Amino acid sequence: MQSGFQDSDILSYLTLPQDYNPLPSVDPIEFLKRHLHELPPNIIQRFSLVTTPKQRTTITEIRNRRLKFTESRPRSLSFAVARNTWPTLWQGRERRGQEEGKEEQEWAKMNFLGGSEQQVGNLAKLLGDMEEEREAERVRYIQRTQANDDFVPEEESDSEDEDDSEYPEIQEPESPQEAQALFERRIRERFIYGLLEGADYDSVDWDEWLDVDDDRNAEERWFDDD
Repeated sequence: MQSGFQDSDILSYLTLPQDYNPLPSVDPIEFLKRHLHELPPNIIQRFSLVTTPKQRTTITEIRNRRLKFTESRPRSLSFAVARNTWPTLWQGRERRGQEEGKEEQEWAKMNFLGGSEQQVGNLAKLLGDMEEEREAERVRYIQRTQANDDFVPEEESDSEDEDDSEYPEIQEPESPQEAQALFERRIRERFIYGLLEGADYDSVDWDEWLDVDDDRNAEERWFDDD
């Protein structure tokens, strides 16, 4: 059992017998489905120790809390932030790190007021270029790491398969707007289904203020709109 996660504490709070079935540590998802709204924040948050975001997706209330969170357009899932946080999900071809470089230039101009305008401008440009290159290298490193993790040795194929590979399917190029919209949708979907690695799920999954009056209708509305 995970340190800090005790069945006895949880069962005692709910005045349930110690041999209650299911036990929180044995089947936490089923337990949450039954008692999610009965537990206070300091106890409910402990379930992060014994469940994963993907597992919690099966709980309708939690899935809809995530849905409502994405509908609020949080900055953490915005295009600019998500593109840098999950670069392997973004297929755009523009130079990386430009936004970070611009921010570094603005910071230099605001904080180095003692020099001449030309000196400050030169320093700002230098720092901006360095920050742009650092961010671009960070993205390249993540992409290389992801490529190595995803690598699967090719199996031998028969001649028919080889003939087919000579004529790859032609796909219409996406416009920048379409690519961004697809990326934003992919981020929202992966967040809702617990697949967005590194996302702050705890602050959403256990936030009862994100509950809606009719969770199921809210979820069906989202899929109908898409």
